[in-house]
Amino acid sequence: MEMDDELDAGPIRVVLVDDQELVRAGFTMVLDAQPDIEVVGEAGDGQQALDLLRTTAADVVLMDVRMPRMDGIEATRRVVSGEWGGAGRAGAAAGGPKVIILTTFDLDEYAFAAIKAGAGGFLLKDAGPAQLIEAIKAVHSGDAVVAPSTTKRLLDRFALHLPDGEERASGALESLTEREGEVLRLVARGMSNAEIAGRLFVSEATVKTHMGRILMKLGLRDRVQAVVFAYETGLVKSGQGGDAW
Repeated sequence: MEMDDELDAGPIRVVLVDDQELVRAGFTMVLDAQPDIEVVGEAGDGQQALDLLRTTAADVVLMDVRMPRMDGIEATRRVVSGEWGGAGRAGAAAGGPKVIILTTFDLDEYAFAAIKAGAGGFLLKDAGPAQLIEAIKAVHSGDAVVAPSTTKRLLDRFALHLPDGEERASGALESLTEREGEVLRLVARGMSNAEIAGRLFVSEATVKTHMGRILMKLGLRDRVQAVVFAYETGLVKSGQGGDAW
């Protein structure tokens, strides 16, 4: 997948959306200390976030899930679909800002719904500063890689809502080559491109090529959707991480 030319044009512009002012203040302190990240706005709910994005150019939105007026799921859907519109869109990265969902363990099902609505990644609110910064940069670059431990814990908690392995989208999976299926399984287990390349003894460029073909064949938007697809179709089942985790 090709990176947008605008990615190197200045710091990554971040909008924080959370109904707790202290949470926003903490994230702002961490992010503004980074030379290549700039917090350009804050919002206390989804509706306020959409209003802000109409006038403020942003690359990444850190979105809480449960908020008053409009929750993070609906706000994410509108941001991804482009319904927010407005002047800020022209100054943002092509296609509008990417969304990272912020969640706690008791809101995992909400976060899953938001990811299906189009979020590019998710983080637990207790993630460390380094993990937060890494996630913002990854999603901004289009990689949308989420931490393996976070992926596993999140997917484990709604395993009961996923197919049991008998219900598989066999037609879609059959469109993949054997190597593409292998790459998809490793992606679903939380491995980065570099880790997959090392496991399969190929270059990172080759992994990226396989990933692009997987997304195209399955009609998926990004790696996060690929992870969800792999679990929903039973290609990978919760608890099968093994040494890939």
